[in-house]
Amino acid sequence: MGKLAEEFNAYRTKMNDRIMETSNTNIKRFFALDTTSYADGALSVKTKEMLGLVASMVLRCDDCIKYHLEKCYNEGVNDEEMNEIFMIANLVGGSIVIPHYRRAVEFWDDLKQS
Repeated sequence: MGKLAEEFNAYRTKMNDRIMETSNTNIKRFFALDTTSYADGALSVKTKEMLGLVASMVLRCDDCIKYHLEKCYNEGVNDEEMNEIFMIANLVGGSIVIPHYRRAVEFWDDLKQS
């Protein structure tokens, strides 16, 4: 894992911990729902993470894209699969997704660094 991924994870962990210190029950439930929705079920975790990545790219949420890229990496998504995920996201989202695609490729490459 490279520097981009390490920095992203450190910040995300720090701020999630901070939010959980002060959040109300509904926020905690929402975070739990988000976590449990990606558990293995009728669809595999890998499939759900790929779907989450496409949705995040179409919605143009860079933090969400990074999160799902790392989850996809951890689930064993390979470069060929990732390129097809990117293709679908750009097809559905249109040219406005291209800047996010660039950053996603950069982050994907960063994840693969040892």
